[in-house]
Amino acid sequence: MHLILTHEQADFDAIGSLKAAMILNPDAQAVLPRQVNRNVMAYCGYYAAELGFSSFQTLSGKGIKLVTLVDTQSLVTVKGYSDKTQVDVIDHHPRKAQTNPEWHYQLETTGACTTLLVEKIREKGLEFNQTAATVMLLGIYEDTGSLTYASTTPRDAYAAAFLLERGADLNLASTYLNPPLSNAQQQLYDRLLRDLVSLDIEDHVVLLAKANALDITDEISSVAHKMREFLNPDGLVLLVATRQGIRLVARSTTDDINMAQLARHFGGGGHRRAASALIRSESKVKASDTSALRKIANEVVELLPQMVVSAIRVSQIMSQHPLTLDPETSAEEARQLMERYGFEGYPVVEDGKVIGLLNRRNVDRAIAHKLDLDAGSLMNSGQITIEPEASVNELQYLMAESGWGQVPVVDPSTGEVIGIVTRTDIIKAHAKPIQLPSREQVVNLLRRVIPTARLALLELVAREAQQLGVAAYIVGGFVRDLLLNRPSLDFDVVIEGDAIRLARHLSEKFGGRVVAHKRFVTAKWLIGDQKSLLGRQMELPAEEMAAELPDSLDLITARTEFYDHPAALPTVERSSIKMDLHRRDFTINTLALRLDGDNFGRLFDYWDGY
Repeated sequence: MHLILTHEQADFDAIGSLKAAMILNPDAQAVLPRQVNRNVMAYCGYYAAELGFSSFQTLSGKGIKLVTLVDTQSLVTVKGYSDKTQVDVIDHHPRKAQTNPEWHYQLETTGACTTLLVEKIREKGLEFNQTAATVMLLGIYEDTGSLTYASTTPRDAYAAAFLLERGADLNLASTYLNPPLSNAQQQLYDRLLRDLVSLDIEDHVVLLAKANALDITDEISSVAHKMREFLNPDGLVLLVATRQGIRLVARSTTDDINMAQLARHFGGGGHRRAASALIRSESKVKASDTSALRKIANEVVELLPQMVVSAIRVSQIMSQHPLTLDPETSAEEARQLMERYGFEGYPVVEDGKVIGLLNRRNVDRAIAHKLDLDAGSLMNSGQITIEPEASVNELQYLMAESGWGQVPVVDPSTGEVIGIVTRTDIIKAHAKPIQLPSREQVVNLLRRVIPTARLALLELVAREAQQLGVAAYIVGGFVRDLLLNRPSLDFDVVIEGDAIRLARHLSEKFGGRVVAHKRFVTAKWLIGDQKSLLGRQMELPAEEMAAELPDSLDLITARTEFYDHPAALPTVERSSIKMDLHRRDFTINTLALRLDGDNFGRLFDYWDGY
């Protein structure tokens, strides 16, 4: 006998997966779980004959040769199962820590498990009716929020489109996707609201609610959905005492909060944004006993900080050392600066304090109407600023409230402008992040491919840069080739600060000569005659290693440059590492590897070069 099974408290993804597996295996029996969500029960009750599911009560109990397990990795108790039964698991959740090595697993990352099975149906060209198409579409839509959740993949969208082509009924789907709460669920909703606490974790609002529901048998996930929809927190954790034990239902609206990790701690599972667990009690929970709920709630409060990614700070996305304008700057001067540097807005500063923001639109209008006005007259007045440790969420709110598309970042102790952030910076911060190599991975790569002497030289420069309070980077082609596993030994060091000052400091302390180019704010540290001495100072393990040192090291100040006319030499000005990388030819050459202090080996990718 071949059975198709899924988990208890089944949602539409579980039922859609059951039906899809049944289409793929027409000789198998698809067994409806004992407990299903209320909207699922309504659909399956109305379309029972067309769906063709079996029940556990009708199973013969004969030996089961094969079980296809969908949307779960846990097998429910079923008569006829033995150690000889083959189990094939098809699931879209991460693999559990404890799994049966004898089972066969097909685990793929999609928004819905139904998607994996629909792809097989499409590949084989199998036929199915409208009811089957609709229940499979419900499975995809429910687990992906109608294709709006961050966990949704293109595969889910293609599968949904295929089902629509095959007659899935959208009107019917919308009826069952968001049903109103039952009277019992509304009672539970009210109880949870009465015992609701708000937690501020890394600038994310997480709501924790607990309630006793020994008198309620309706499923809880719909209550969680309604609460999240109404209260709109970043995260929501419900703890509900039921006859089976304490149910944990967790939801989040951001990938910064890993609810799956929280649920796994209590023996459950799920996705980053939707997870659950059943915490069974050794003794029955009494209606009057709230100690078990309180104990687990306290444990959740302790665990949540480990599940929350630190919010992105303004300091991580801002451009440092922005240009500022005096109130007396003319519109024509401002226009020239905007054309030269490409920025759309400039902070207007008086006596070291921000008094407004001058944007490109106001300047263009003044010049078009031949108005002889200065920055103080044209600017958007106000002291709209933000501190570097503020979160991006705070920045978004400030931009929406003020209407400023660029916001100056100020030192909280002095009020000095130290950076500027734009709407584009926010958009990039919210984009799906590309996983860069970790600092440890890059450090190991450096140690593997760079000769000992040259690596020691880099570490020496990094230490001295840190002492002088400047940041040191390797940029461009060296970083590109390193990550492509084609390392070169030709590198320059870019200094976010004064490269000439650092070069002279190195020369005074370790010997050698400095050739400075003040116009281009660069310096060459000549050490060809000092290799042996420098090798001893760096305590190289063997004196012959000193011969591996380069004859010189170029130190370059992070800068921006512009040209007054074609073929002219560039006019160079000190800038941030971000703007220094912006002027390079290809994005693949805009990667920077920081060297100083605890940042040694940290990779920066401001312009999507990776």
